Amino acid sequence: MFEYSLAHWTTFATAAVLLNLSPGPDMAFILGQTARYGKRGGYAAMFGVWSGATVHVAMAALGLSAILMTSAVAFSVVKWIGAAYLVWLGIQALRARPSSAEQVPPEVAQCRQRDIYRQGIMISLLNPKVAIFFLAFLPQFVVPGAGPVSLQLALHGMLIIAVAAIIEPPLVLAGARIATALRGSSRLGLWCERGLGALFVALGVKLAMSSRIA
Repeated sequence: MFEYSLAHWTTFATAAVLLNLSPGPDMAFILGQTARYGKRGGYAAMFGVWSGATVHVAMAALGLSAILMTSAVAFSVVKWIGAAYLVWLGIQALRARPSSAEQVPPEVAQCRQRDIYRQGIMISLLNPKVAIFFLAFLPQFVVPGAGPVSLQLALHGMLIIAVAAIIEPPLVLAGARIATALRGSSRLGLWCERGLGALFVALGVKLAMSSRIA
């Protein structure tokens, strides 16, 4: 079971790396929370996104993502909820004050990290394009005779998340160091917050205008 050629793994690894490096709401959220709250915030966002991605992988393996691909109503409902959520996060960032980047008590920081984790899950889950992508992408690496299709889909989906676990932590650490260096300027921090908010609003509008075929 799960016997694949070297060419198979090379092609998959290349695709997985490019996928994880491509910009999108997930990456923007991770780097944005890193800039706002340091590496702890970035890691909380990262684990939240991974948790949401795991659900998408399970849905693809079970065939549930096909509902979003075939049902215009289901796709539209998830799309509009996701777009509204991104816009809401953007507005929150646009309204933030410079003090949001200051040090906070440990108990407050821990509560904030839980909120960031939940937000990461929601951002990933409420993006129907991610579900459809997994449903369209993963079957390309199913090999007849290598094992049950659902298990092959789950394997490759989890490996994509494993690749993210290699790529994203260094990005969070680098982003945290840059944020620490810039944190001395409250004015610059405020403009970074505004830029993040505008980015989320733009991503929300882009998601709202998207269609199932893209």
